[in-house]
Amino acid sequence: QMADPFLYHTGERSHYGFLGHEVQIEHIKAYICRPSLSTDKAVIVIHDIFGWLFPDIRYIVDLIASSGYIAICPDFFKGTDPWKTTDHWADFADWMKHHDPVKVDREADVVLKYLKEQCGAKKIGVVGFSWGGMAVHHLMLKNPQLAAGVSLYGIIRDSEERYNLLNPTFFIFGEKDHTISYDQISLLEEKLKEYCRVAYKIKVYPGQVHGFAQLKPEDMKPHDKPYIEEARKDMIDWINTFV
Repeated sequence: QMADPFLYHTGERSHYGFLGHEVQIEHIKAYICRPSLSTDKAVIVIHDIFGWLFPDIRYIVDLIASSGYIAICPDFFKGTDPWKTTDHWADFADWMKHHDPVKVDREADVVLKYLKEQCGAKKIGVVGFSWGGMAVHHLMLKNPQLAAGVSLYGIIRDSEERYNLLNPTFFIFGEKDHTISYDQISLLEEKLKEYCRVAYKIKVYPGQVHGFAQLKPEDMKPHDKPYIEEARKDMIDWINTFV
């Protein structure tokens, strides 16, 4: 039985007018936003349990595009229903069995191919939030085509092979996230120190709950705003360094 894990008040979000457009790539739809100047650098954005249509994730895509990247958020749920605010948390474990964040490889390959062949991307990074953060952690262990990753409040648990990252990866956590314990973060840090052969970073943002880094400016509480802005700047800086 899970407590309401994400502390997400999705109904209280303000509306958002998107800057990008939707495309169909093989068996998946995606939301893409291009920067004002042409570039051969791209970032795949992996959504959380609320899916690729959720306004907050599209805001993040547009934000990354405004930093000079072709930014794309594919529907990693492949047309199936995302988690909805009306769903019951008691059913969450069952829902997760059918939405496994470590089974994203095929969709990631489809999007990588599209970015390289249709968009002229030569260097590609990935960022993901919550469910997407777990997906990023997985992909950074499996897919050498991804030059850098940022995993926000997602962590692969109970797997011995989760420390041998292929390319630079940054893990962002909120101090008050009750879905990820401090012990899990310490273990990640300890094991990465031991096994990881590439650049990595772990940072915990004071007082922040799960999902903190996705909020649009008008949805931020004043005392959280500096940490949200810092996390986003850190995320972009990491991508800028390696992509």
